[in-house]
Amino acid sequence: MTLPVTVQDLLDERAIAHQLNRFARIADGRDWGAVGDVFANDLTFDYGLGEQAGIDAMRALLQRFLDPCGPSQHLLGSIVIEVRGDEASSRAYVQARHQGAGDKAARFFDTNGEYVDRWKRMPEGWRIIRRDVTWAMHMGDPTVLAP
Repeated sequence: MTLPVTVQDLLDERAIAHQLNRFARIADGRDWGAVGDVFANDLTFDYGLGEQAGIDAMRALLQRFLDPCGPSQHLLGSIVIEVRGDEASSRAYVQARHQGAGDKAARFFDTNGEYVDRWKRMPEGWRIIRRDVTWAMHMGDPTVLAP
C-alpha cells in the first residue's frame, strides 16, 4: 500500500482480512449456505482445475473436496492486502490439513499454496470477485478427499 494511508484504508484492510478468515471457517465448518458471505455471485475462479464461474460452482467445488473427508483446518498467513477505493487485491498463503473419515480417519492430506483474490466493495460488504489458487505442495493421502 502506498502512503498516505487513510483510516478508511485500514478499516477496509481489516474487513477483507476478516472475510479471508471467514472463508476458512466456512470451509472447515462446511457452512455451504454462507459461501455467498465471502464470494460474489458472479465470481470467477481457478483452483488449479481450470476456469470456473459463479457461486454455485464455487459451492460445488468446496463440497466435492471437503464433504467426503473428516475434519479440515485451513490456516491463512502472510496476508498482503492492497485497497484501491472500492476494489482491492489480496494474497494469502494457505495451509490446509484434511483428515480422513471413517476407515480413512488415520490418514491425512495436506495442501499448501496461495490464494490470490480480487475484491469489490458491494452494498453487503467486501466480496471476492476473482480467486486464483496456486498449489505449491501436496503431502499425504489424497484419497481422504474422495468418497
